[in-house]
Amino acid sequence: MSEAEQVSVSAPEAAAAAVLDALNATDSNGTEALNATAKFVATPEGTALAYGSLVFMALLPIFFGALRSVTCSKSKELGENDYDSGFRNAADMPETITSRDAARFPIIASCTLFGLYLFFKVFSQEYINLLLSVYFFVLGVLALSHTMSPLMFRIFPASIPNKQYQLLFTQGSGESKEEIVNYEFDTKNLVCLLISSVVGVWYLLKKHWIANNLFGLAFALNGVELLHLNNVSTGCILLGGLFVYDVFWVFGTNVMVTVAKSFEAPIKLVFPQDLLEKGLGASNFAMLGLGDIVIPGIFIALLLRFDVSLKKNSRTYFYSSFLAYIFGLGLTIFVMHTFKHAQPALLYLVPACVGFPVIVALFKGELTEMFRYEESSPEEAAAKEDSSESDKKDQ
Repeated sequence: MSEAEQVSVSAPEAAAAAVLDALNATDSNGTEALNATAKFVATPEGTALAYGSLVFMALLPIFFGALRSVTCSKSKELGENDYDSGFRNAADMPETITSRDAARFPIIASCTLFGLYLFFKVFSQEYINLLLSVYFFVLGVLALSHTMSPLMFRIFPASIPNKQYQLLFTQGSGESKEEIVNYEFDTKNLVCLLISSVVGVWYLLKKHWIANNLFGLAFALNGVELLHLNNVSTGCILLGGLFVYDVFWVFGTNVMVTVAKSFEAPIKLVFPQDLLEKGLGASNFAMLGLGDIVIPGIFIALLLRFDVSLKKNSRTYFYSSFLAYIFGLGLTIFVMHTFKHAQPALLYLVPACVGFPVIVALFKGELTEMFRYEESSPEEAAAKEDSSESDKKDQ
């Protein structure tokens, strides 16, 4: 993933990339009971409901994000962009993560995490979270709009005219004119934006856990859909690096847990353990960091695209890695609940999500083929196309 995003990238992609940096720098410590009152003891029913709901919510963006990543990838290969999943513009394309990006990411995430830790120690937590709330309000509205768009395209009444709009900002004039922002959207997108804005205001004013989860699910789905690993080796590098990162910052220091508890932003899914007692006003939460969803999720999505490339009408690697994720997350919750201590979920998720598909590939004799599978970025694809056209002209 590029370290710095271009200003002209699409809103959903920018949201996904920015949030991925933030969520990995704050809360990849698996699940942890966020009990504001130490005396609170969750009932077995409340605990089971909370963790069961977290697992279910974690699976949604991985499953649907992976499916949408296939559509997104096909549009990229065809050089098209109108795949009914959000603001349709020339920059609304997936961000390809290379091995170099994957190797740098744990270092960048560690620096960001420690920087946030120092910020919370030096400056007032209230003002920092106010700035973060406004920042994630904007990103959340855009991400939720992008997430809702496919559904809106199906249910939008045909009797209402669907007008086309374009938001264009340029810099300079004449031949030196440069596009800064170029969004093409329509009435359906505006409806999505309006609904998302209502959720955003609700989150901004109340910080309600349901609004938090709506934004969190949107961020996770956008991340899985729009962040593409270029091959399995890159996925192993990324997951391996973040495996070490997660274990070190959770077990080696108190930095991860401190920042996670101080960081008021929708970069984690939460569910109240006292919902049965207090209803929607419950306040004692279990949580799951979005990093523990998006990081394995983009690897699982890659395996689904590999399944599609085999053209065998089978989703063996996708389902094996998806089941591996369920197993790893369940093991994380079990260990956390047994030892009453925050767990680095990637400690369990990485071996499961990488190991299961590799074992399947060994049994099927497709291990070499799996590691040879390669996806190119839009820029590389365009360069190859130009090169092939030049070769044809020379001939």
